[in-house]
Amino acid sequence: MALIMVLLSMALIVMMIAGMMQQQSVRVFRAGHFLAQNQGYSIALGAESFAKQILFQDLESDREDNEPVDSPDELWWKHSAVLPLDDGGVAEVQIDDLSGRINLNDLVSPTGAIDQTTRDRLMRLLMVLGITDVHVDALIDWIDPDEEPLSAYGAEDGQYLMKEPPYRAANQPFASVTELRLIEGMTEEAYRLLRPHVAALPVSGTGINVNMASTAVIRSLHQQISEAQAKAVAERREEEPFLTTRDFTALPEFAGLGLKPRGLNVSSEFFDVVSRITWNGREVNLVSTMYRSRDGEFAVVRRDTGQKHRITKEPYGVSEE
Repeated sequence: MALIMVLLSMALIVMMIAGMMQQQSVRVFRAGHFLAQNQGYSIALGAESFAKQILFQDLESDREDNEPVDSPDELWWKHSAVLPLDDGGVAEVQIDDLSGRINLNDLVSPTGAIDQTTRDRLMRLLMVLGITDVHVDALIDWIDPDEEPLSAYGAEDGQYLMKEPPYRAANQPFASVTELRLIEGMTEEAYRLLRPHVAALPVSGTGINVNMASTAVIRSLHQQISEAQAKAVAERREEEPFLTTRDFTALPEFAGLGLKPRGLNVSSEFFDVVSRITWNGREVNLVSTMYRSRDGEFAVVRRDTGQKHRITKEPYGVSEE
Protein backbone atom coordinates (compact mmCIF):
# COMPACT_ATOMS: atom_id res chain seq x y z
CA MET A 1 0.00 0.00 0.00
CA ALA A 2 2.82 2.40 0.86
CA LEU A 3 4.49 1.75 -2.52
CA ILE A 4 1.23 2.34 -4.36
CA MET A 5 0.71 5.62 -2.52
CA VAL A 6 4.24 6.76 -3.43
CA LEU A 7 3.69 5.89 -7.09
CA LEU A 8 0.35 7.73 -7.17
CA SER A 9 1.96 10.77 -5.54
CA MET A 10 4.79 10.73 -8.07
CA ALA A 11 2.32 10.45 -10.95
CA LEU A 12 0.31 13.39 -9.60
CA ILE A 13 3.45 15.51 -9.21
CA VAL A 14 4.57 14.68 -12.77
CA MET A 15 1.14 15.65 -14.16
CA MET A 16 1.18 18.92 -12.25
CA ILE A 17 4.70 19.77 -13.47
CA ALA A 18 3.77 18.92 -17.07
CA GLY A 19 0.73 21.19 -16.88
CA MET A 20 2.75 24.01 -15.38
CA MET A 21 5.41 23.67 -18.10
CA GLN A 22 2.77 23.78 -20.83
CA GLN A 23 1.18 26.90 -19.35
CA GLN A 24 4.60 28.47 -19.00
CA SER A 25 5.38 27.78 -22.66
CA VAL A 26 2.09 29.40 -23.74
CA ARG A 27 2.84 32.43 -21.58
CA VAL A 28 6.33 32.75 -23.01
CA PHE A 29 4.95 32.51 -26.55
CA ARG A 30 2.29 35.14 -25.83
CA ALA A 31 4.81 37.48 -24.26
CA GLY A 32 7.19 37.06 -27.22
CA HIS A 33 4.38 37.64 -29.72
CA PHE A 34 3.16 40.72 -27.84
CA LEU A 35 6.67 42.15 -27.69
CA ALA A 36 7.30 41.51 -31.39
CA GLN A 37 3.97 43.10 -32.36
CA ASN A 38 4.76 46.16 -30.25
CA GLN A 39 8.18 46.45 -31.83
CA GLY A 40 6.67 46.12 -35.29
CA TYR A 41 4.09 48.79 -34.47
CA SER A 42 6.85 51.10 -33.26
CA ILE A 43 8.67 50.60 -36.57
CA ALA A 44 5.40 51.36 -38.40
CA LEU A 45 5.16 54.65 -36.48
CA GLY A 46 8.69 55.39 -37.67
CA ALA A 47 7.56 54.68 -41.24
CA GLU A 48 4.67 57.10 -40.67
CA SER A 49 7.18 59.79 -39.62
CA PHE A 50 9.23 59.03 -42.73
CA ALA A 51 6.14 59.64 -44.91
CA LYS A 52 5.43 62.85 -43.01
CA GLN A 53 8.92 64.08 -43.85
CA ILE A 54 8.40 63.22 -47.53
CA LEU A 55 5.15 65.20 -47.60
CA PHE A 56 6.80 68.14 -45.84
CA GLN A 57 9.63 68.19 -48.38
CA ASP A 58 7.06 68.08 -51.16
CA LEU A 59 5.34 71.13 -49.69
CA GLU A 60 8.64 72.98 -49.34
CA SER A 61 9.53 72.17 -52.95
CA ASP A 62 6.17 73.49 -54.14
CA ARG A 63 6.76 76.71 -52.24
CA GLU A 64 10.18 77.17 -53.80
CA ASP A 65 8.73 76.65 -57.26
CA ASN A 66 5.73 78.84 -56.41
CA GLU A 67 3.47 76.03 -57.62
CA PRO A 68 1.36 74.76 -54.68
CA VAL A 69 -0.03 71.76 -56.51
CA ASP A 70 -0.09 68.01 -55.93
CA SER A 71 -0.18 65.84 -59.03
CA PRO A 72 0.50 62.27 -60.24
CA ASP A 73 3.95 63.14 -61.60
CA GLU A 74 5.38 63.48 -58.08
CA LEU A 75 7.61 60.70 -56.78
CA TRP A 76 5.67 60.13 -53.55
CA TRP A 77 2.57 59.34 -55.58
CA LYS A 78 4.13 57.07 -58.19
CA HIS A 79 6.04 54.68 -55.94
CA SER A 80 6.04 52.95 -52.59
CA ALA A 81 9.25 53.25 -50.58
CA VAL A 82 11.12 50.15 -49.36
CA LEU A 83 13.41 50.71 -46.38
CA PRO A 84 15.75 47.96 -45.12
CA LEU A 85 15.69 47.01 -41.44
CA ASP A 86 18.08 45.11 -39.23
CA ASP A 87 17.90 41.29 -39.27
CA GLY A 88 16.73 41.26 -42.89
CA GLY A 89 13.39 42.97 -42.27
CA VAL A 90 11.85 45.62 -44.50
CA ALA A 91 9.48 48.55 -44.05
CA GLU A 92 7.24 49.38 -47.00
CA VAL A 93 5.57 52.79 -47.08
CA GLN A 94 3.00 54.07 -49.56
CA ILE A 95 1.27 57.46 -49.60
CA ASP A 96 -2.23 57.55 -51.08
CA ASP A 97 -3.91 60.84 -51.89
CA LEU A 98 -7.42 61.33 -50.47
CA SER A 99 -8.14 64.85 -51.70
CA GLY A 100 -8.76 63.71 -55.28
CA ARG A 101 -11.85 61.84 -54.11
CA ILE A 102 -15.39 62.96 -53.31
CA ASN A 103 -15.69 63.55 -49.59
CA LEU A 104 -18.81 61.74 -48.34
CA ASN A 105 -19.07 64.19 -45.45
CA ASP A 106 -19.52 67.07 -47.91
CA LEU A 107 -23.06 65.79 -48.50
CA VAL A 108 -24.39 67.42 -45.33
CA SER A 109 -23.04 70.63 -43.81
CA PRO A 110 -22.45 71.00 -40.05
CA THR A 111 -25.78 72.90 -39.91
CA GLY A 112 -27.63 69.94 -41.45
CA ALA A 113 -28.11 71.47 -44.90
CA ILE A 114 -27.69 69.23 -47.95
CA ASP A 115 -24.94 70.26 -50.36
CA GLN A 116 -26.61 69.90 -53.75
CA THR A 117 -23.34 70.06 -55.70
CA THR A 118 -21.88 67.07 -53.83
CA ARG A 119 -25.21 65.25 -54.06
CA ASP A 120 -25.29 65.64 -57.84
CA ARG A 121 -21.67 64.56 -58.18
CA LEU A 122 -22.22 61.42 -56.14
CA MET A 123 -25.35 60.57 -58.13
CA ARG A 124 -23.37 60.85 -61.35
CA LEU A 125 -20.48 58.85 -59.85
CA LEU A 126 -22.83 55.99 -59.00
CA MET A 127 -24.17 56.08 -62.57
CA VAL A 128 -20.66 56.12 -64.08
CA LEU A 129 -19.67 53.10 -61.98
CA GLY A 130 -22.85 51.22 -62.87
CA ILE A 131 -24.09 51.07 -59.27
CA THR A 132 -27.87 51.01 -59.45
CA ASP A 133 -28.98 49.51 -56.12
CA VAL A 134 -27.57 52.33 -53.96
CA HIS A 135 -29.02 55.84 -53.98
CA VAL A 136 -27.24 58.94 -52.75
CA ASP A 137 -30.26 59.77 -50.56
CA ALA A 138 -29.44 56.73 -48.42
CA LEU A 139 -25.95 58.19 -47.88
CA ILE A 140 -27.46 61.52 -46.85
CA ASP A 141 -29.84 59.81 -44.41
CA TRP A 142 -26.86 58.03 -42.87
CA ILE A 143 -25.32 61.42 -42.03
CA ASP A 144 -28.19 63.80 -41.35
CA PRO A 145 -29.37 64.15 -37.73
CA ASP A 146 -33.08 63.46 -38.30
CA GLU A 147 -34.80 60.08 -38.44
CA GLU A 148 -37.04 60.75 -41.43
CA PRO A 149 -36.04 59.26 -44.83
CA LEU A 150 -35.14 62.00 -47.29
CA SER A 151 -37.12 60.33 -50.06
CA ALA A 152 -38.39 56.95 -51.16
CA TYR A 153 -34.75 56.13 -51.96
CA GLY A 154 -33.51 57.07 -48.48
CA ALA A 155 -33.02 54.80 -45.46
CA GLU A 156 -33.28 55.41 -41.73
CA ASP A 157 -33.62 53.28 -38.60
CA GLY A 158 -36.83 51.70 -39.87
CA GLN A 159 -34.96 49.85 -42.62
CA TYR A 160 -31.83 49.06 -40.66
CA LEU A 161 -33.59 47.72 -37.54
CA MET A 162 -35.21 45.01 -39.67
CA LYS A 163 -31.83 43.62 -40.71
CA GLU A 164 -30.06 40.71 -39.04
CA PRO A 165 -28.36 41.78 -36.87
CA PRO A 166 -30.28 45.06 -36.49
CA TYR A 167 -28.52 48.41 -36.24
CA ARG A 168 -29.30 52.11 -36.52
CA ALA A 169 -28.28 54.85 -38.94
CA ALA A 170 -25.24 56.76 -37.72
CA ASN A 171 -26.89 60.21 -37.90
CA GLN A 172 -23.43 61.74 -37.89
CA PRO A 173 -20.57 62.16 -40.41
CA PHE A 174 -18.83 59.08 -41.79
CA ALA A 175 -15.90 58.10 -39.57
CA SER A 176 -14.65 55.59 -42.15
CA VAL A 177 -15.38 54.68 -45.76
CA THR A 178 -16.01 51.12 -44.54
CA GLU A 179 -19.35 52.33 -43.16
CA LEU A 180 -20.58 52.22 -46.75
CA ARG A 181 -20.98 48.47 -46.27
CA LEU A 182 -23.89 49.24 -43.93
CA ILE A 183 -25.80 51.46 -46.36
CA GLU A 184 -29.11 50.19 -47.67
CA GLY A 185 -28.66 48.44 -51.04
CA MET A 186 -24.86 48.26 -50.80
CA THR A 187 -23.23 45.02 -51.95
CA GLU A 188 -19.60 44.02 -51.60
CA GLU A 189 -19.13 44.42 -55.35
CA ALA A 190 -20.61 47.92 -55.30
CA TYR A 191 -18.51 48.83 -52.28
CA ARG A 192 -15.29 47.77 -53.98
CA LEU A 193 -16.22 49.77 -57.08
CA LEU A 194 -17.06 52.90 -55.09
CA ARG A 195 -14.33 52.90 -52.44
CA PRO A 196 -11.37 54.15 -54.58
CA HIS A 197 -13.32 57.27 -55.58
CA VAL A 198 -14.66 58.49 -52.21
CA ALA A 199 -13.22 59.47 -48.84
CA ALA A 200 -14.51 60.08 -45.32
CA LEU A 201 -12.62 63.20 -44.31
CA PRO A 202 -13.20 64.73 -40.86
CA VAL A 203 -13.93 68.18 -42.30
CA SER A 204 -16.01 69.42 -45.21
CA GLY A 205 -15.34 71.96 -47.92
CA THR A 206 -11.70 71.11 -48.72
CA GLY A 207 -12.55 70.50 -52.38
CA ILE A 208 -11.58 67.84 -54.91
CA ASN A 209 -8.00 68.00 -56.15
CA VAL A 210 -8.57 67.78 -59.90
CA ASN A 211 -4.92 66.83 -60.43
CA MET A 212 -5.51 63.62 -58.47
CA ALA A 213 -9.11 62.84 -59.40
CA SER A 214 -9.83 59.54 -61.15
CA THR A 215 -11.53 59.56 -64.53
CA ALA A 216 -14.74 58.46 -62.80
CA VAL A 217 -14.59 61.46 -60.44
CA ILE A 218 -13.86 63.78 -63.38
CA ARG A 219 -16.93 62.44 -65.15
CA SER A 220 -19.00 63.05 -62.02
CA LEU A 221 -18.36 66.81 -62.30
CA HIS A 222 -20.82 67.16 -65.19
CA GLN A 223 -23.32 64.82 -66.81
CA GLN A 224 -22.02 65.54 -70.32
CA ILE A 225 -18.37 64.59 -69.69
CA SER A 226 -17.69 61.35 -71.54
CA GLU A 227 -15.19 58.62 -70.73
CA ALA A 228 -13.02 59.71 -73.67
CA GLN A 229 -13.00 63.31 -72.48
CA ALA A 230 -12.11 62.31 -68.92
CA LYS A 231 -9.22 60.17 -70.17
CA ALA A 232 -7.99 63.04 -72.34
CA VAL A 233 -8.00 65.34 -69.31
CA ALA A 234 -6.09 62.76 -67.26
CA GLU A 235 -3.47 62.42 -70.00
CA ARG A 236 -3.18 66.20 -70.28
CA ARG A 237 -2.35 66.61 -66.58
CA GLU A 238 0.30 63.89 -66.84
CA GLU A 239 2.21 66.25 -69.12
CA GLU A 240 1.52 69.38 -67.10
CA PRO A 241 -0.54 69.57 -63.90
CA PHE A 242 -3.22 72.19 -63.49
CA LEU A 243 -1.92 75.18 -61.54
CA THR A 244 -5.37 76.65 -60.90
CA THR A 245 -8.94 75.42 -61.03
CA ARG A 246 -9.56 77.96 -63.78
CA ASP A 247 -6.96 76.18 -65.93
CA PHE A 248 -8.96 72.99 -65.39
CA THR A 249 -12.43 74.35 -66.12
CA ALA A 250 -11.14 76.20 -69.21
CA LEU A 251 -10.03 72.99 -70.94
CA PRO A 252 -11.40 72.48 -74.45
CA GLU A 253 -12.93 69.17 -73.33
CA PHE A 254 -15.31 71.19 -71.13
CA ALA A 255 -16.18 73.85 -73.70
CA GLY A 256 -19.85 74.83 -73.57
CA LEU A 257 -20.55 72.89 -70.36
CA GLY A 258 -20.43 75.87 -68.03
CA LEU A 259 -18.34 73.86 -65.56
CA LYS A 260 -17.83 75.86 -62.35
CA PRO A 261 -14.78 75.61 -60.06
CA ARG A 262 -16.94 75.31 -56.94
CA GLY A 263 -15.71 72.54 -54.70
CA LEU A 264 -12.53 72.02 -56.74
CA ASN A 265 -8.87 72.42 -55.83
CA VAL A 266 -5.38 71.73 -57.21
CA SER A 267 -3.60 70.67 -54.01
CA SER A 268 -4.12 68.03 -51.35
CA GLU A 269 -4.49 68.17 -47.59
CA PHE A 270 -5.41 64.59 -46.65
CA PHE A 271 -3.45 61.41 -47.25
CA ASP A 272 -3.41 57.75 -46.26
CA VAL A 273 0.06 56.62 -45.17
CA VAL A 274 0.14 52.84 -45.63
CA SER A 275 2.92 50.94 -43.83
CA ARG A 276 3.71 47.24 -43.96
CA ILE A 277 6.48 46.01 -41.67
CA THR A 278 7.94 42.56 -42.28
CA TRP A 279 10.24 41.82 -39.38
CA ASN A 280 11.24 38.89 -37.20
CA GLY A 281 8.97 36.53 -39.11
CA ARG A 282 5.91 38.71 -38.55
CA GLU A 283 3.94 41.30 -40.51
CA VAL A 284 2.48 44.47 -39.06
CA ASN A 285 0.16 46.73 -41.09
CA LEU A 286 -0.72 50.32 -40.28
CA VAL A 287 -2.82 52.82 -42.23
CA SER A 288 -2.57 56.38 -40.90
CA THR A 289 -4.91 59.05 -42.23
CA MET A 290 -2.91 62.27 -42.13
CA TYR A 291 -3.74 65.95 -42.51
CA ARG A 292 -1.19 68.40 -43.92
CA SER A 293 -2.01 72.09 -43.66
CA ARG A 294 -0.75 74.60 -46.19
CA ASP A 295 1.49 75.96 -43.44
CA GLY A 296 3.27 72.62 -43.07
CA GLU A 297 1.49 71.50 -39.89
CA PHE A 298 0.65 67.79 -39.64
CA ALA A 299 -1.94 65.87 -37.66
CA VAL A 300 -2.81 62.17 -37.63
CA VAL A 301 -6.59 61.85 -37.91
CA ARG A 302 -6.77 58.11 -37.20
CA ARG A 303 -4.74 54.91 -37.30
CA ASP A 304 -5.94 51.47 -38.40
CA THR A 305 -4.02 48.21 -38.00
CA GLY A 306 -6.71 46.04 -39.57
CA GLN A 307 -6.17 46.82 -43.27
CA LYS A 308 -4.00 44.53 -45.37
CA HIS A 309 -2.95 44.34 -49.03
CA ARG A 310 -2.88 48.14 -49.42
CA ILE A 311 0.65 48.33 -50.81
CA THR A 312 0.05 48.34 -54.58
CA LYS A 313 2.52 50.76 -56.16
CA GLU A 314 5.86 50.00 -57.77
CA PRO A 315 8.55 49.78 -55.07
CA TYR A 316 11.34 52.31 -54.87
CA GLY A 317 14.36 51.31 -52.79
CA VAL A 318 15.62 53.74 -50.14
CA SER A 319 19.15 53.30 -48.76
CA GLU A 320 19.87 53.28 -45.05
CA GLU A 321 21.77 56.52 -45.43
